[in-house]
Amino acid sequence: MAPAQAKPAPAKARARDLGITFGGETGPLNAITDVSGVLVGHTTLITGEGRLLMGKGPVRTGVTAVLPRGREGMSEPVFAASYALNGNGEMTGTTWVAESGLLSGPVMVTNTSSVGVVRDAVVDWGARHGLGWELGLPVVAETYDGILNDINGFHVKTEHALRTIDGASGGPVAEGNVGGGTGMICHGFKGGIGTASRKLPEALGGYTLGVLVQCNYGSRRLFSVEGVPVGEEIRDLQPCYTGSEAPSSPLVRDMRPCAQSASLTTSTIPEGMGSIIVLVATDAPLLPHQLERIARRVPLAIGKMGGLGEDYSGDIFLAFSTQPVKPPADSPVARVSSLDNGHLNPLFEATVQATQEAILHSMLAADTLTGADGIRVFSLPHDRLVEAMRKYGRHPAPARARAE
Repeated sequence: MAPAQAKPAPAKARARDLGITFGGETGPLNAITDVSGVLVGHTTLITGEGRLLMGKGPVRTGVTAVLPRGREGMSEPVFAASYALNGNGEMTGTTWVAESGLLSGPVMVTNTSSVGVVRDAVVDWGARHGLGWELGLPVVAETYDGILNDINGFHVKTEHALRTIDGASGGPVAEGNVGGGTGMICHGFKGGIGTASRKLPEALGGYTLGVLVQCNYGSRRLFSVEGVPVGEEIRDLQPCYTGSEAPSSPLVRDMRPCAQSASLTTSTIPEGMGSIIVLVATDAPLLPHQLERIARRVPLAIGKMGGLGEDYSGDIFLAFSTQPVKPPADSPVARVSSLDNGHLNPLFEATVQATQEAILHSMLAADTLTGADGIRVFSLPHDRLVEAMRKYGRHPAPARARAE
């Protein structure tokens, strides 16, 4: 199976193009790659259509990699910390992150059933590059794409994960139906990968903070954007199936044919089933306990968007700082910096702002997708989102219009 490599530049309007800002100033790309040295790669797997045949498809999945120090800096760890709002999910390697305060190598994100092969691929990559020890406990996170994807067909292979690491780059980050986010559903719309960043004013340190999400959580009825109940305003466009037979999965036993979807305004997939992975990168000089404080602010953004940390959701977050941590060659003592705790509030705010924007970007960039058993999940319609924002008086002029 030949993976389809996603184009690096987002093709669809993003939040600020539509006049939705969530506050704060962004970095140049409004992406996690605004944090110097951070690279992102995707490998996207899309093949087949029709009925689900385990092991054959349809395939709607992939792998995403975030490299905190790029490939050249793979041997040098970063300070890091993780936090789980609800732990019905997986992020390998976090036991050592918690013990040591350090993260080595890439952070990989994929589907639930592919965590093992991706984890082993990172170890393989390390062994091939003389970093078997440094990359022996890799961080690999997941969300469940089994509604649209033949998840137990194990279509993500070692070569896909290796190619994702080797193909990671800086610059614009592809969003939506790409990489690990290919088959994901967010608030009842097509979701996936999203990213955003914030640049603090020089008076507050001038630090950059970037976020990348794999968005696969949340109910439609609770979906909110800057306080606007968008899920209540766009109640139709519920997931449906295109074929003549109902989907085989018991998880979607209440799903209706797409021919009836125009009149369908209630959820057709179980509420509270899904997950979100959030990665936060910053160049601010933070120690592990401070990075845990950053990770603990991510749920505030999810709550603002309408998430509850439901029982069947894996809401797991990891934050890291790119400040140097290695001691000089002639000394066992590393000299690192620590931002005073009293100056963390702007970074807390940046985390909440950028996480909200990244979640929305994951939906704005995603295209309607039809997957296993002909199940179709619709993209968030930009025009109706703008209409809802205007209805509640929360729609300033779009960024492009203000610039003209």
